[in-house]
Amino acid sequence: MVDSSRDGTRGATVRREYAFDLSGTTMTKLGQLEFLVLLSVLRQHEEPFANRIRQDLKENAGRSLTRGALYRTLDRLTEKGYLSWELEPSQIPDRGGHPMRRLFLTERGGEAVRATRDVLGSFLEGALPALDELG
Repeated sequence: MVDSSRDGTRGATVRREYAFDLSGTTMTKLGQLEFLVLLSVLRQHEEPFANRIRQDLKENAGRSLTRGALYRTLDRLTEKGYLSWELEPSQIPDRGGHPMRRLFLTERGGEAVRATRDVLGSFLEGALPALDELG
C-alpha cells in the first residue's frame, strides 16, 4: 500500500510505503542499511555522531560506507521521521570548529526498529530449522 500525503513543513508530497507483518499490523519498511544505522545510533548511547556510526558499521557489520553514503542515509531516515539531530559545537581540531550532528532515534524510529525486529524474528524462527539442516 502506498500513501501520498503533504509534508507540512515544505509543502512537498511525501511518499510512504507500507508492508504488513504476519499479524496483519502495519509496519514501515526499513532497508538493511537503514535498520543497521538505526541500531548503531542506539548502540552509541551518549556519543551518537556520524563518525562513530560509520566506524561501528565497518567494525561490527562489515559495512564500509563513504561519508556521503552515510549522510544520505541519515538524511533519508530524518525525512522519514526516524531520526532527529541537533548541532553540537566540536572540540576536535581537525574539524576546524565545524559543529557535529548529535543523532537521536525518534519514537517513530523506535517503532520501526521494533517492527523490523519482530518480522525478522518471525521469519528466522521459521527458517532456522531448514538452515540448520544445510549444515
